[in-house]
Amino acid sequence: MPRVSFGAWVEDAVDWLQSNLTWIFDAIKTVLGGMYDGVNAVLSGGEPLLMAGIFAVIAFWLRGVVPAVLTFVGFALIDSLALWDEAMATLSLVVVAAVITIVIAVPTGIWAARNNRVSAALRPVLDVMQTMPAFVYLIPGVMFFGVGVTPGVIATIVFAMPPGVRMTELGIRQVDGELVEAAEAFGTQPKHTLTRVQLPLALPTIMAGINQVIMLALSMVVIGGMAGAGGLGEKVYAAITQLQVGLAAESGIAVVILAMYLDRMTGALNERVSPLGRRAAAKVAAGARRLKFTHYKPGTAVAMTGVVVLALVAGGLNIAGSGSKADEAGSANVGQGQKINMGYIPWDEGIASTFLWKEILEQRGYETGVTQLDAGPLYSGVARGDIDFQTDSWLPTTHKDYWDKYSDDLDDLGAWYGPTSLELTVPSYVEGIDSLEDLKGQGKKFDGKIIGIEASAGMMGTLNKKVLKEYGLEGEYKVVSSSTSSMLAELNASIKKKEPVVVTLWSPHWAYGKHDLKKLKDPKGAWGKGEEVHTVAHKGFAKKAPAVAKWLKDFKLSEKQLTSLENEIQNAGQGQEQDGVRAWLKKNPGLVDKLAPVPGGAGGSQQGKDAGKTVNMGYFPWDEAIASTYLWQNMLEDRGYKTTVKQLDPGPLYTGLAQGQLDVQFDSWLPTTHKDYWDRYKENLTDLGSWYGPTSLELTVPSYVEGIDSLEDLKGQGKKFNGKIIGIESSAGMMGTLNKKVLKEYGLEGEYEVVSSSTSSMLAELNRSIKKKEPVVVTLWSPHWAYGKHDLKKLKDPKGAWGEGEQIHTVAKKDFAKDFPELTGWLKDFELSEAQLASLEVEIQKGGAGKEKESARRWMDANPDVAAKLTPVGG
Repeated sequence: MPRVSFGAWVEDAVDWLQSNLTWIFDAIKTVLGGMYDGVNAVLSGGEPLLMAGIFAVIAFWLRGVVPAVLTFVGFALIDSLALWDEAMATLSLVVVAAVITIVIAVPTGIWAARNNRVSAALRPVLDVMQTMPAFVYLIPGVMFFGVGVTPGVIATIVFAMPPGVRMTELGIRQVDGELVEAAEAFGTQPKHTLTRVQLPLALPTIMAGINQVIMLALSMVVIGGMAGAGGLGEKVYAAITQLQVGLAAESGIAVVILAMYLDRMTGALNERVSPLGRRAAAKVAAGARRLKFTHYKPGTAVAMTGVVVLALVAGGLNIAGSGSKADEAGSANVGQGQKINMGYIPWDEGIASTFLWKEILEQRGYETGVTQLDAGPLYSGVARGDIDFQTDSWLPTTHKDYWDKYSDDLDDLGAWYGPTSLELTVPSYVEGIDSLEDLKGQGKKFDGKIIGIEASAGMMGTLNKKVLKEYGLEGEYKVVSSSTSSMLAELNASIKKKEPVVVTLWSPHWAYGKHDLKKLKDPKGAWGKGEEVHTVAHKGFAKKAPAVAKWLKDFKLSEKQLTSLENEIQNAGQGQEQDGVRAWLKKNPGLVDKLAPVPGGAGGSQQGKDAGKTVNMGYFPWDEAIASTYLWQNMLEDRGYKTTVKQLDPGPLYTGLAQGQLDVQFDSWLPTTHKDYWDRYKENLTDLGSWYGPTSLELTVPSYVEGIDSLEDLKGQGKKFNGKIIGIESSAGMMGTLNKKVLKEYGLEGEYEVVSSSTSSMLAELNRSIKKKEPVVVTLWSPHWAYGKHDLKKLKDPKGAWGEGEQIHTVAKKDFAKDFPELTGWLKDFELSEAQLASLEVEIQKGGAGKEKESARRWMDANPDVAAKLTPVGG
């Protein structure tokens, strides 16, 4: 028989779908991802014990007191195992997949029950869906949707669909035909026959099908974990691949608790929604003689009230917790909460380097996600952009096939370790086996087996295709594909029994430090030259996170550093990888600053002497105040301080400083603009000196307003400007100077009304007038970004009514120098030039409202010497 290339046809079809229908897959991914995120936000958003209480109330409503107590205990146990978030993620996946499956399966089953042709056509399709290995569904799922929740949901829907369809069809077909005929004889329409006769009577069978749908959905959690769906599946998968018996047992218990709860609740739901079920439950309750209270079930209204009350309490606590949570991103919040997704293969150097970067990035203010995957889904996920980077690409040999397949969508950020070596290894007590050549004819000693790792690993291909052939070992030895953890377990078991064993291994690896092993020499060079361990990211990652990309390009670890890190993680134990990294970093001080230097100059991430103290800053919404405040917020956080920032009007701001509720503000215009505030509160304030000046206050008109070049020219021209001068906040000192002195000095009283508004309103009116080429006169000051944006004229002040130019001072509370001695020194030396301040204000204007802190950070990146000069550490 000629070979039928069915697999090739499938691959061609998949390639065509990927090339032509990507938009459909993206839309499906968005919808399913949004549904999952919404459900997960609800289930994982509250306090675990309160959520356990909600689940217990539902159990009380459906089954009674004892099941409610057991429910609470079960979910409390999940929380005590530190698996609550994972359990809720799994439950969210099951809920989303089950709802979609039921919405499709029940109508399809009804259609099949009412149409024999449809039933005959569906039967083989359902057979294929139910008997096809579930792993097969993951392959197109990952290819079409990438790693994450979506392929897990899709595979779950396909796998769980058949019982829902079959049981719905069976239930309707089992309804007594005479009842249907009687309904039709009384003139019942077909749709009413379905809804009023067939569905109520078929409901117990349909509910049994729904129960099976949910159980099958839950059985897919491990497979979903292999595709990066997270939850308990990821924990179980990690336990399997790393042979962690304890983690497997804990995760398994959590899965069992979820399964039992969902099974019992969906089974009991039939009693609530089915007339037959309610009748049976009533008989049981009526026949109970002892412990009657155990059969009590609250009414729907009572149960709903309990759920709502607990949900409101949980939500309120969550809001309160999130509102009080401080931003503790570490000594340099470069990431500003940007999400970086990492993936890794469960190889030791992959685990070590991934969790090292997880810790570093979190210290730098990034939010991180970490997913364990096999090599194939990992490379696919990076190529699609679902995962940003991975740090364990062995090139050019081990991962050659993956690189060749996905290289067009990947960026190689360079090697961080190498050269490595691949080898076959035996325990040192195995005598006479020192080289690959010595293995020939010794197959019986090793039971004809070479214990390998994941079949997908490139070194396994090299071993099978080249090494065995080169040394004539084909036929004598069988390479057993397993996993890295299984290989290490077999090596450990053999050493304990002093039995011969030959395994695949590589250098560096912590096993060489734990056991006395021999690397078999390779005189023919069949393994090839040593490789490099590379960091690989998706195309465009450098644009998405330029700072991280630069750090990764410069990333290097020595063999001593890597092996010590691996050993520290081994000592910490599975699930505590980041704790192991933290312990290692404590033993390697300064390494974080070396691997991830903060943009902003040398020493930008060094801690200040008063690091950890909280500085409360205030400002009023003038541009130089916004600019200087957010500049200092960034610099202080880089030095390890904590900060708060509040916007206030000048009056409340000075009052807050005088009362010690605020620590410092950077925009005191003295001696004129803020004279009243200074005179009133100066006994409780500290002047730390000026950082900019001299300034100037002025009235300004657009350059197209002819004949108005001086304050004197305004007299008699009131109609041209509608008799208005557009001002700023009435509380500003310059407004008092304008009303009390400038108007009087130039005889403008009565002719002009000074309109108090706000700085932003004044600028909006200026902008609107310029667009319409209308005359307008506004209050303004120098420096100000408006002079760079518009062509304006400062009206001359020949009589000096505005007074001399002012200085912008930093003003703090009275005991500021005592509370913040280091910061006091920095602020006393603080200065910005006109060019620096103007460029900083322009950058903040470009960033827009709400992005001031990020904009100031960009300006610091573009001016790398400023932070080191303004906040010197050490020396």
